[in-house]
Amino acid sequence: MNGARALITTLVDNGVQVCFANPGTSEMHFVAALDTVPQMRGVLTLFEGVATGAADGYARISGGPAAVLLHLGPGLGNGLANLHNARRAVVPLVVVVGDHATYHKKYDAPLESDIDSVAGTVSGWLRRSLEVTDVAADAAEAIASARIHRHISTLILPADVSWDEGAAPLESAALQTDLAAVDASRAEAALRSGEPTVIMVGGDATDSAGLSAAVRLTQVSGARVLCETFPTRLERGAGVPAVERLAYFAEAATTQLAGARHLVLAGAPHPVSFFAYPGKASDLVPDDCAVHTLAGPVGAGAALAGLADRMAPTETAATAELARPALPSGPLNVSTSADVIGALLPERAIVVDEANTSGVLLPQSTAGAPAHDWLTLTGGAIGYALPVSIGAAIAAPDRPVLCLESDGSAMYTISALWTQAREHLDITTVVYANRAYDILRIELQRVGAEAAGERPGPKAESLLDLTGPTLDFVRIAKGMGVPARRVGTAEELADALQWAFGEPGPHLIEAVMPSIAG
Repeated sequence: MNGARALITTLVDNGVQVCFANPGTSEMHFVAALDTVPQMRGVLTLFEGVATGAADGYARISGGPAAVLLHLGPGLGNGLANLHNARRAVVPLVVVVGDHATYHKKYDAPLESDIDSVAGTVSGWLRRSLEVTDVAADAAEAIASARIHRHISTLILPADVSWDEGAAPLESAALQTDLAAVDASRAEAALRSGEPTVIMVGGDATDSAGLSAAVRLTQVSGARVLCETFPTRLERGAGVPAVERLAYFAEAATTQLAGARHLVLAGAPHPVSFFAYPGKASDLVPDDCAVHTLAGPVGAGAALAGLADRMAPTETAATAELARPALPSGPLNVSTSADVIGALLPERAIVVDEANTSGVLLPQSTAGAPAHDWLTLTGGAIGYALPVSIGAAIAAPDRPVLCLESDGSAMYTISALWTQAREHLDITTVVYANRAYDILRIELQRVGAEAAGERPGPKAESLLDLTGPTLDFVRIAKGMGVPARRVGTAEELADALQWAFGEPGPHLIEAVMPSIAG
């Protein structure tokens, strides 16, 4: 068999059965081979950033890797932003990048580029298969490495290696894990000290088991628990321990951490400001607070569980009660839109959140909704939610997916709607249309570029404004096969959500919102 078929067969034999793709000429033998391996589901996207984001969403919900097929260096570059988010999410991905035939590279054809260097910025494992007999072994090792270390494995496949005959699939690769053993002694000492202590959870400790372990520890020690600002997948809602997230803005996060003498990191990174600001500290941890790392993002849940079993063996973690806000009425704004979502969120929903400024009140309005998963923008590269919702819906076809998207971010990967329609995915997308990059209006003053209370000048304002022309998301969605409505009141949003949740397939709701930045 040729290299492409051996690669796909090896992927399938090792449990990777979905491939998100935007292929080109160098990948045509991979494309042709898909029909010879029926177990592999190929999902076409119209932009590489949608393919990489979809693979991220699939990994967050399934726990295992999907494959991504990209075309040469420019295709990899187009997908890089959502690979950055996936790297920050610490999820397993297998990225296959087609390259020119080995003998063709010396001619410096127009699409020739340094794929290895670009891939190296996001990959934990990187290899170029130079012989057809190496393809299956390289693929098996890529999959194993992604699974064990929860990182991105990138396999570069030259076109001639793809079409050459003589390959054979491989069912598995044996890799040893180098995960460090957990030393919980410093964390335990901090929790037993009686001094003000904060446990910050992240990584794989944000499921109900990890959260329960953290809350059990707080119940016997008097410590507080916070979740990292942007968790990969946070379980929350009724029946799940309620944990507050560390705030995005540094001033609020500093207040949350104020007074702590010990900070125990269980899967979460050291808290730092998202950006630098003139005259303000980047490190958010109080000067007199000792930081103790219990575990990194992989294995944090198990480390917390072991510590809780030792310190709080008889404790049962308190959980959130079912409590929904009443359906509001009147014009849509940050408060009323959040309450509508909280009142109507379906059971077992997967929420993909890129609502940004329009979604600041969503956490409190959905805290008592039926248990659900919340996926967040781990790496800060916008345009993540629409693609991630695709992967989440494919990984869990029996669960409703609610994609909460801002209008500026939506336009980065708007073609994801076409894939949602083509694959008949049960995704409801709410686009918060405040017609502006509101977060940048806020940041303009926070970085000191504009004095407090002053409006930006006309040239600056023009770079933050999304009118002239005004985007019409209803027409855009319908043009890609997604039924859509525009709403401007709480009553209209409630009616539209019930319509979207009540029938299968993708739907889009354009929620016209006022700017919170004035």
